Parts: sequence; C-alpha cells; structure tokens
Amino acid sequence: MNTGYGSVGSSLRDLPWLRDHRRRRVSSWDRTGGNIDRVTVCPGKTLTLADIQTAGSVNRLWMSVAPAGFDAGIDHDYLRLLVLRITWDNAEHPSVLVPLGDFFGVGHGRTTNFVSAPLQMSPEDGKGFTSWFHMPFAERARFELLSECQQADIWVYYHIDYDEFDALEDGLGRFHAQWRRSNPTPGISDEGMTNDEFQFGGTNLTGEDNYSILEATGRGHYVGCVLNVVNLRETTKGNWYGEGDDMIFVDGEPFPPSLHGTGTEEVFNMAWCPTQSYNAPYHGLTLPGGPNWSGQISMYRFHVEDPVPFRRSIRVSIEHGHANRRSDDISSVAYWYQEPPHTPFDLPPALERLP
Repeated sequence: MNTGYGSVGSSLRDLPWLRDHRRRRVSSWDRTGGNIDRVTVCPGKTLTLADIQTAGSVNRLWMSVAPAGFDAGIDHDYLRLLVLRITWDNAEHPSVLVPLGDFFGVGHGRTTNFVSAPLQMSPEDGKGFTSWFHMPFAERARFELLSECQQADIWVYYHIDYDEFDALEDGLGRFHAQWRRSNPTPGISDEGMTNDEFQFGGTNLTGEDNYSILEATGRGHYVGCVLNVVNLRETTKGNWYGEGDDMIFVDGEPFPPSLHGTGTEEVFNMAWCPTQSYNAPYHGLTLPGGPNWSGQISMYRFHVEDPVPFRRSIRVSIEHGHANRRSDDISSVAYWYQEPPHTPFDLPPALERLP
C-alpha cells in the first residue's frame, strides 16, 4: 500500500521506521543513453522541469545552471534572469515565483558555498543548489524554469526527488516562496545631522513604512527568509545598515505587534554589526559586504524550530535603518506554508531585478 505523508519524520531517530511510499525522481538525464545530462532553456522560453500528476511530496530539489559554453555575455546576471515557478494542484496561480539564485539562499545573482538545513549552495563555488524543503501536493506538481535572458542559452542540470502517495491527508499546507525588492527604500537625507542622529535618532510607532518581506492572507505559517542589502550610502562615517527592528503583524493585530525585535542582526541571530561570513542550520551571513559595511550583503533566517502561525493574515516587516531613515537597496525571499488558495503575487520585470 502506497500510504500518505504520515507521521514519520526525517530525523536520524526516525530512520529505522519502515515505510510504504514509493520514491520517485524527475531529472535531466540524457534520454539517448549518452552523457549530455542536461537540458537547455533559450532566451524568452519556459522549460517544464517536471509535471507530476499524483499525490506526493517533493523533498529534494537539486539544480546547477551555466551559460552554454560558459559565456553569459550580456546576461551575466542570469541568476536573477532565470525564474523558478512552481504550481500546486492545478491552481490558477503559482505558489513559488522567485529568481533562481535567490530561491536557493543567496542574493545579488551571486553564489557562495554555504550550508543551512533547508537550503544549500555547494562546491564548486556554490554552483550546486539544493533545497530540502518538503513540498506536499494532493494531485499535481508543476515545476518550470523561465528564462528572461536576452542572448544566453542556459544549460540546466536538475533532480526533483519526491515521495509518491495514494492520497494526501488534510491539514498539510502548500509550500510558497515570494521575491520582493525596494530599490531604494524611502529614507531621509542625513544633511545637517550628525552620524549618530541619522543612524540612531527618530521614532517609529506604527511600522507602516517598514520594508515588507511578506504579506499573505489565509491560514498558514511563516518559515523564514533570505534578506539582501546593497548599502547605497556613501560616507566615511560609520555606515552600519542594520539598525532596523523586525515587526511581524499576525491576523491584523495593531502596533505594537506581538513579535517586535531589536535590530537586523538580532533577527538573524547575530550580534554587534557583523562583518564575518557565517552559516548554520537556521541562520547565516553568506555575503558580509565590504569595509564599513559597504557593498552587497546577504543573510538568512529559517523558522524551522519556531514557525510563525497565522489564521487570517500575516505581515512580516523590518525597518530600513532605525525609524526607516536609510535608503538602501533591499530585496528578499519569504518562505511559508498555507492552505490553498493563496493571494496571487507577481514578480517585478527583469530589469527591476538586476543587481
């Protein structure tokens, strides 16, 4: 009997339990029996990676991509021009719509070696992408890769591993991921202020102007994000970008929300204006930026042990600098599970996604 999702987990303690589901894979293996184990997506085209028509749960997605001939030309930012789109159960709208590189945990169209529990980039130079997020579905799972490159053909290598079930039980949310960006965030001028006044002054008693990582309606739980910053302030004074508090508003609650933080580094389990690369199962700083917190920064925080449930709605937000005074380039990926249907969301055009 090919049973459903069940109660057996993925911990080492659970491995001895015998199971009845079937293990399946869709991959880019060479159907001629040769060794060209890849497919190609051309500019402006959509590649269907998998169209699975059964009940099941994807639990490993591995990918690696490269420009054909390793020459991207004008499409050197191809990790922002390739879009992963995933649709569950014949839904009208996709539940995952994210630039490929950002989906796997690092922003700015860059790769770097790092390890977390749900997402990883592995050698060589972080170009082996893996997602371990469990993604259940009741009758269909459609994985697509869209190319908005202008010239480059992209070689695509992939595995999509899933468990096949007779049926999916009730009570399982569908996996979602959304990309957002504000470039720049609407801050204020520092003219006439001391650096301390600009960086640490002011008040925010509404949260209305915070950067929104996620706004969703329905019932579900938020399980984390990747947050990317490009420091746009040019100064020789202290230029720490991360004095913004996180504020998570659940089910329409007023300010102050039940979940109110104390600064960007605390949200991501770090401290004292970090400048060092670090990765752990549930949090990390994959791109720490340059001197005086300059340049491109990327970090992640996954709520595996502490998901944030919502019954009607959720808004996950963070200040851009204390009291929203800074004007930086901020982008993000939010990950969550929820009951269908979800509120539809779009992806900004290609030119608005470029680093």
